[in-house]
Amino acid sequence: MKVVVAPDSFKGSLTAVEAAEAMVAGIYDADPSIETVMLPAADGGEGTMSSLVGATGGEIVSVVVQDPLGREVGAAYGVLGDRKTSVIEIAEASGLMLLHEEERNPLVTSTYGTGELIVHALDAGLRNFIIGLGGSATNDGGVGMLQALGMRFLGGNGVELSRGGGSLGNLQAIDMHDFDKRISESTFLIACDVSNPFVGPTGASAVFGPQKGACPAMVNRLDENLMRLAHVIEQLTGISLHGKKGAGAAGGAGGAFQAFFPGEMEQGIDVVLNAISFDKQITDADLIITGEGKTDSQTLSGKTPFGVAKVAYKEGKPIILISGVIDQESRDLLAPIFNELHAITDGTVSSQESIAHPSHYLRAKTKLVMENYLTNYTKGV
Repeated sequence: MKVVVAPDSFKGSLTAVEAAEAMVAGIYDADPSIETVMLPAADGGEGTMSSLVGATGGEIVSVVVQDPLGREVGAAYGVLGDRKTSVIEIAEASGLMLLHEEERNPLVTSTYGTGELIVHALDAGLRNFIIGLGGSATNDGGVGMLQALGMRFLGGNGVELSRGGGSLGNLQAIDMHDFDKRISESTFLIACDVSNPFVGPTGASAVFGPQKGACPAMVNRLDENLMRLAHVIEQLTGISLHGKKGAGAAGGAGGAFQAFFPGEMEQGIDVVLNAISFDKQITDADLIITGEGKTDSQTLSGKTPFGVAKVAYKEGKPIILISGVIDQESRDLLAPIFNELHAITDGTVSSQESIAHPSHYLRAKTKLVMENYLTNYTKGV
């Protein structure tokens, strides 16, 4: 029997790789003769770089860039096994995880460091890019990233604006003269798992601003500032960001990619699974196991387990979901998608225990699931 293990991270407790390792250990506990393949996955957010690099035999390149507040920070970009493609997570240089809670202020945080990561990859000769949007601490419409690539954003007096979403209300013009020419020679595939527009009640500021430190008054100001940015961009390029799905991702950075970068935006999990040729990887598999920290109705909106399940269904492979927690009210929605649904917290294990010892309990749950599956498999059930 061959089992392909393709979980996402169990956020706050296990990376996708660690989750896959725990699952494989549980499978071997049930039957050491089972052949396993680990394909830890991601949906364009946390873990996208490590998943793609690991699956393709690539490498991680460490560099020094600026964090959301302009301080030096160690970050990394990935080079895939083809040695032509770079994968960059916006959270590496511009992520919420880089700031203490009291430092969160989207009026001043910037995506400048993400632009620096792109420059490093360009300098290394890479021209194909996969960009993971998710986990940013910013609401600057991607302006900081564009500034790092040579674009200038000018106020009424012709002076360049300061970094951060708070200054964009003063934007009068954009100077593209020094915008890195290598961008036009490159291709960008933007991995995004949200469809939020640039502005408005479901836009970047209103939906994601509060988790980045924005109070209600700040949300209104940030939204007005992004409206100003969208207006100037449309004047310059003829491109309207108002109707573009995903433009509000990563504090509006999705819109910057749609306006100024050659390429396209796709659902994150589809980008990842296509990049690792997941359909070909499971051709001779007998079973697929996936999972995540918490599974609920949002899982069906493009999260990793749903993406994996779609490919498994297409290839005619049974698929089992093992997650930390499964929302009880969502089980009826999930049941047609997965052959089996299992949560670590089913039965005697509490959420607190599972978070305290995640590898142990995920391994133990996988062992039990596989033992039951093998019993039924042997009986031909």
